Amino acid sequence: MRFLHSMVRVRDLAESLRFYCDGLGLRETRRREHPQGKYTLVFLAAPENPEVEIELTWNWDSTEDYGSARNFGHLAFRVDDIYATCARLQGMGYTINRPPRDGHMAFVRSPDRISIELLQDGHLPPQEPWASMSNVGTW
Repeated sequence: MRFLHSMVRVRDLAESLRFYCDGLGLRETRRREHPQGKYTLVFLAAPENPEVEIELTWNWDSTEDYGSARNFGHLAFRVDDIYATCARLQGMGYTINRPPRDGHMAFVRSPDRISIELLQDGHLPPQEPWASMSNVGTW
């Protein structure tokens, strides 16, 4: 058996691609447009781990409320520099819900409120402003 991908429904494909690609550094591996069904599938992968993907599903005319996404849990990514990743996401307007106070772990939520866990490859020493930041909201 081999794990292939996780699917996440998204409300705004462009904003989701901005978060996952520009913010997290994932790359689009393929895209499938389905005009008959009025939906688009976009597959993303980390450059260092291309065999495992996230499938973003955008239903073109959907008004469905996807809720708070707390029933899903989270997606986790190992990053080379958690401080730089969090600073980039914060600079793009995303809230770091659980700052990387310990130099190892942080949480941010996607535009569709999916919790994203960021884990430092190894550990970095605590660093300001992150070390004294409080948690914000839920993740």
